[in-house]
Amino acid sequence: MSPIEFGAKWYVIERAVIDTASLSFFHDHVLARADSNTIALGDSQVPNAPAAYGDPLMDVLLERVRGRVELATGLRLWPTYSYFRVYKRGSVLKPHRDRPACEISLTLNLGMDADEPWPIWIAGPMGIASVLLSPGDGLVYRGCDCYHWREPFTGNRLAQVFLHYVDKVGPNAEWKFDKRPCLSRCTMVRTPE
Repeated sequence: MSPIEFGAKWYVIERAVIDTASLSFFHDHVLARADSNTIALGDSQVPNAPAAYGDPLMDVLLERVRGRVELATGLRLWPTYSYFRVYKRGSVLKPHRDRPACEISLTLNLGMDADEPWPIWIAGPMGIASVLLSPGDGLVYRGCDCYHWREPFTGNRLAQVFLHYVDKVGPNAEWKFDKRPCLSRCTMVRTPE
């Protein structure tokens, strides 16, 4: 897809964002974290859906696909943060827009136990659209500008990661790394005295 389409619609679908082996690796990681009870069980948007902010492996993915998101949008981007969620039967995502750190977002289907893809609804300047994402597919969109939501999930489980960025020369550039010193659990390297 082209930056021209993104500029007009404020969103664009990206198919096969990552290869099959990587997709399986990231999907298994998310499910293992969700099943281990080492992450939050829900958040204010989707209660009872395991979720995690800034997971180190998801932050690797955040950086890994940044070039693809830049090509889709025509923008030079700073990464801000990653966030994954495992939706369960009945999960709903109410219509919302995102905070400034989510100026440009990629929502990526990592895998699902469902008979068919679960639509994400998005409202841009050209109207409302329903987008179907198969595992490995993503939707790049202007998270602060486009309302987006999901109706009740009828499958069993869906692992989704949200990868967020800001325009390097835009009004939200200060949100680089979500105002942290770096992504994930960085360590400061000290030089010997």
